Amino acid sequence: RPGFLLPPLMFRDEELEALALGLRWVADLGEHGLSEGARNALAKVAAVLPPALRHELEASALLVGRAVRRVAASEDDPYRAAIRGGQKLRLTYRDSAGTTSQRVVWPFALVYFEQSRVLSAWCELRDDFRNFRSDRIVEVEPLGVPYPRSRRALLAEWQRLVRATNRNILPESDIMPT
Repeated sequence: RPGFLLPPLMFRDEELEALALGLRWVADLGEHGLSEGARNALAKVAAVLPPALRHELEASALLVGRAVRRVAASEDDPYRAAIRGGQKLRLTYRDSAGTTSQRVVWPFALVYFEQSRVLSAWCELRDDFRNFRSDRIVEVEPLGVPYPRSRRALLAEWQRLVRATNRNILPESDIMPT
């Protein structure tokens, strides 16, 4: 916004290292939109740091190793757009056995693992929360229809359910791409 000024930011060493490492990870391994956003955010943070802290940020020795493969996504990610807009998606999904199904979902979270992403959503077919590995989504169609509950309410309910059942989002064998 015009006239908006941010005072110099002060961080402890661990905070600055965490910030640099996290943003570098997303810049190096995230899909295009997030990758660009991370690089821009890191540049903006560096621009408002006092000179001594800016030097520490630039000289940070915590680096991101190259992954076997980067999370695959188009430049214009339909999952993130649907989550931001609270819009329904129609998915064609192939499960681990190779069975294909059509789903209309209310996406509320995108969970990043080192080599895959998982779309968490309310599934109209199952009338329950479901998780979908993005590399198993054969087709995605934005429906342009808002879902009837807020994204925040869905996320909070899903988080309570995950904590109450003490389970992982997906079994370990289902997280790694095949």
